[in-house]
Amino acid sequence: MQGHPTQPGFSDRTSPWSVVAAVLVGCWTVAVTAATQTGGWVTDQVLLGFGLDRVGWLWPVLGLTTVVLVGTPALLLAVLPRSAAIRATGRAWLIGGLALGVLTLLRVVPPVHHEAYLAGLAGVALLSALATRWSARRSSGSNVATAPDAASSAGVGTGGAAVNADAAGSPNPVGDVRGSHRSGPVPLLAIAAGLALLLPWAWLGALGGLLETALALLAAAALGVLAATLLDATFWSRFAVGRPPRPARLVLLGGLVAGVALLLLAAGTGQSGAQLPALLTLPPVGFALAALWAAAWRPTTDPAVAARAGRTATGWLVGLAALGPLAFTDPEEITLLLIGTRDIPFWVAVAAGAGLAVAVLVAIGYAVLLARPTARTPSRRSAAVAAVVLLVAFGVVDLGPGQPGLYGERLFVVLRAQADLSELPAGAGRAGRDARATEVYRRLVTTAEQSQADLLRGLRRLRLDPVSYYLVNAVEVDGGPAVRAWLARRPEVARVLVSQRLRPLPAPAGQSRGTAPRPTGPEWNIRQIGADRVWSQLGVTGTGIVVGSSDSGVDGAHPALRAGFRGGDDSWYDPWDDTRRPTDQGGHGTHTVGSAVGRDGIGVAPDAQWVGCVNLDRNLGSPAHYLDCLQFMLAPFPSGGDPLTDGRPERAPQVLTNSWGCPPIEGCDQRVLRPATAALDAAGIFVVAAAGNTGPWCASIDDPPAPYADVLTVGAVDAQRRVAEFSSRGPVPGASKPDVLAPGVGVVSAMPGGTYAALDGTSMATPQVAGVVALMWSANPALVGDVARTRQILRDTATAATPTYRSDKPSDTCGAPSNVTGAGEVDAYAAVRAAQQ
Repeated sequence: MQGHPTQPGFSDRTSPWSVVAAVLVGCWTVAVTAATQTGGWVTDQVLLGFGLDRVGWLWPVLGLTTVVLVGTPALLLAVLPRSAAIRATGRAWLIGGLALGVLTLLRVVPPVHHEAYLAGLAGVALLSALATRWSARRSSGSNVATAPDAASSAGVGTGGAAVNADAAGSPNPVGDVRGSHRSGPVPLLAIAAGLALLLPWAWLGALGGLLETALALLAAAALGVLAATLLDATFWSRFAVGRPPRPARLVLLGGLVAGVALLLLAAGTGQSGAQLPALLTLPPVGFALAALWAAAWRPTTDPAVAARAGRTATGWLVGLAALGPLAFTDPEEITLLLIGTRDIPFWVAVAAGAGLAVAVLVAIGYAVLLARPTARTPSRRSAAVAAVVLLVAFGVVDLGPGQPGLYGERLFVVLRAQADLSELPAGAGRAGRDARATEVYRRLVTTAEQSQADLLRGLRRLRLDPVSYYLVNAVEVDGGPAVRAWLARRPEVARVLVSQRLRPLPAPAGQSRGTAPRPTGPEWNIRQIGADRVWSQLGVTGTGIVVGSSDSGVDGAHPALRAGFRGGDDSWYDPWDDTRRPTDQGGHGTHTVGSAVGRDGIGVAPDAQWVGCVNLDRNLGSPAHYLDCLQFMLAPFPSGGDPLTDGRPERAPQVLTNSWGCPPIEGCDQRVLRPATAALDAAGIFVVAAAGNTGPWCASIDDPPAPYADVLTVGAVDAQRRVAEFSSRGPVPGASKPDVLAPGVGVVSAMPGGTYAALDGTSMATPQVAGVVALMWSANPALVGDVARTRQILRDTATAATPTYRSDKPSDTCGAPSNVTGAGEVDAYAAVRAAQQ
């Protein structure tokens, strides 16, 4: 047929008002999508920062809201205007909005179960593609009269065959294997473009585990199928109008409409956070797709082959563009908690910016190369060479400046059997404590060796790299959902948790340093709790006591800390990076150790010694590495030693300061570290833990180990002895928390590089209480190991503090003032006097 269409595209008779309406709807769609996706991620991060649980209904509600706000005007565009191009625009945006709503439902899956999310994403994307094809088939009957004319006016020969062939579909929506050898260079050009878009991610990102990577590939392929089904030949034919055809119009108008449709698909691609870079990199792909379709639709090309080539190109290009954010990032690490340093969020932003630049260059290059009226499509050989060169470049980048390898999460397997720690040896003072610690260590190790033997043999046979623990009878192991299900069915296993593993950075994050001036005397917090009076009036400075720190590390060369390091081959352990001397990149651990034992007026017990362990890497941890450090504190071992056979419980520090918590996003549940703190308590080791910074909400002391009854939980006050608003509060089931308070607002202490900084947090308050315990036990060595009596003295001698509340509502008073203030602010002078008596 060579007739003229009624109004197949943006013809001269297209109403200008319908064009204006389409522009306004497009701008509205972009604004709503960007706002809801960014707002949803920020909401997730605020909840995480306050230590609150994820809101399960957040993303389904946002998805439904987007469907209504975007789908309603898109539906009107799809049915009201006379212009076929405007109707195609509305249909594409309507289907894209519906797909976004469905894909967003998958975000109810917790981020820690990333494999399950990716599998769901692949399945839902494929089902959405099938539903879109079914809808196209149902509607193709009403378009039979006009579709051939639309393609004919585009100058594609017998265009009706192309349109109808695509509408009817083929067994493979991304290309027919039987006809792929005749599809020409267009799919190869799409593969080359997609690999170019992957280069920034290969350079700056890192892959997860094997199953996670495979599922990301499957999900990306499914998204490519969905895009190829949505942006089919019928869609593009509505913009390819004119005699002769005007490819520039196809690229500009069709590319814009396709870009908005791809924005909607990108918004549903990935867990909360991973979709943000896709929002930048996928929309420009629409222009490159338009250029590829223009190349596929040369007048001499068989229309059916051209349709297959276009679909195949769309699937490859969109799939590869989506693969970067899906496979090379961990959504749990795209967090506000890491913003401010050159960590994962920074590098994801850089990769997204680079991907946007590459996408724009590809779109411009392909438009110039393929979409000019006089353009000649490159030969299949040239396109194949380009694809091979880009594939080699991808491999070189990944193996060279990139981070090759797999960095999936591990599993933390908690066993049912736990050691019996009743009827331990009695005895006071250091000798008695050492005897109890030795016996606790022996019983824990014996229980672990006996109960883990069969399990370890099976895990080693499967080459799952098991690591045995004893402080909690547990094993950390490689494996995904299948291994997890197998382990959970074993009779000796109580439960299986996910143990986080961080993906590497392309460059070090840089060392945190402080800007505060060097202190010239006891800081205000030292004076407020009376520690300076303990030094001057009682002559007690912490001599003979060792404080253990589990944190981001310690700058052992800091002037205020260098002399306090205990030394030897069993005073430092780094399970993350295996450093051999005390170091600290983040600064948090240096600051907390300084507040406990630092000199120059910053530490409560300046003559106590310290030992350190790194349980945080880039401010994130895992159940296994938290346990690594707690085990080291019970029974230190030499560098390279085996914790189960080389532990030295007689070298255990007397007091532990712990300014960290293990939330569910890191893999912990409420019970996971409970046997560890119980064992440390039984061994006579005093454990101090931060309450957390999730106030003023009530019941916000919830991340282990803060809620446990056998640790002393510390909240924060300011210089006016008012409870800091950020300080977490009770009530806590089965315990009265917090126990005591200490200064935690504007606390000056050490930072890496010999610097100082004033920081806020219960993290800053906690080591001061550890320092007070060191003063008490230094003043009266007979009290060493008597954890219960020491806790009671601290509570009895604490001074009143002023509670603060979220509001005047009774529900915001947390049940009683003691759930906010505990026993009050710790009084070092009164506590040491009581200990001496």
